[in-house]
Amino acid sequence: MTHRNAPLTAVGRRRAVDQVLARGRPIAHVAAEFHIARATLSKWVGRYRAAGAAGLEEHSSAPAHRPSRLEGWVVELIEHWRRKQKWSARRIARELADGHGVHCCVRTVTRWLDRLGLNRIRDITPDGGNLRQPGTITARYPGHMIHVDVKKVGKIPDGGGWKVHGRDSALGRASKRGKGRRVGYTYLHSAIDGFSRLAYTEPLEDETAATTIGFLHRAFAFFAAHGITRITRLISDNGPNYRSNAFARSIRGKVSRHQRTRPYTPRHNGKVERFQRITVDEFLYAEVFESEQERRNRHGVWLHHYNYCECWSGWSGTGWQGGHCAAPAPRSWLIQLFAPNGCVSMDMSDSGAGRLALARPTPMA
Repeated sequence: MTHRNAPLTAVGRRRAVDQVLARGRPIAHVAAEFHIARATLSKWVGRYRAAGAAGLEEHSSAPAHRPSRLEGWVVELIEHWRRKQKWSARRIARELADGHGVHCCVRTVTRWLDRLGLNRIRDITPDGGNLRQPGTITARYPGHMIHVDVKKVGKIPDGGGWKVHGRDSALGRASKRGKGRRVGYTYLHSAIDGFSRLAYTEPLEDETAATTIGFLHRAFAFFAAHGITRITRLISDNGPNYRSNAFARSIRGKVSRHQRTRPYTPRHNGKVERFQRITVDEFLYAEVFESEQERRNRHGVWLHHYNYCECWSGWSGTGWQGGHCAAPAPRSWLIQLFAPNGCVSMDMSDSGAGRLALARPTPMA
């Protein structure tokens, strides 16, 4: 979308027209200066003389007359049947053909219902309520739903990137330029239990089927060590690593059902999507790292804190903030059962990754 002062918009056309009408210059000379056709400038001058400044605004390119367009009374009939009878588009099209001799396809009726704002059932109920009850994805026991996904993040060059040296600094630019300086990406493979929110993540070099299979079996071992030995449903997106035949064979006998989400609907895998968002906000971009290996080492510390510490009160990704903050999302009771005795929080606010902090006090929510 162009801004309002861009050349050859309404303002630019007014300038060209003023050169012709106010200063009396020939249309051909002005058209050559503005790099437009002479006929185009003549058209703008004629519109300005007829309608003023409004004639220079954008006009619709739609044809003024459409022989195949439905007549007004037909559209009113479609709206009446939809509002009063609650008929579907297919029945409306059939009724128009049988009772009124108007032949149109179902898609045409659907398009008109969309223009009228009547394409959804909830828009035509008398009280404005929603007749479609949204479904909820609820895990009923540990292992009922295991959500898996891959997060692609850029690697950190040795010595640090622009966050360390500055975005426009010479060292920041040189960290990703030059021979052998291609940084690449790290692929965070994540698996999270939908009931307890127990999470397992590994930073790996790619997202191929073989890498995904290896990660998933290590995740199964991690969940089994925490008492989750029965996995009923494995939920993933439609990535090629999850659709491969090798992946299907590898989970056979270990997972009762592999369910892939609807295309372009990440909310169906929302638990792991939210976990990845928490990882980004509280760890990946919350601190400054000087190498990719440093970030990988400290990621394990953050994941330990996420899984085992008593609650999230005061934790914002930059260190323990104190015991008098309200807990935004308390951990599930099952994590308390899984957590080892005497777990303490990990102070990651400074360079000392993994340094033990003071025992976390009881939050005052």
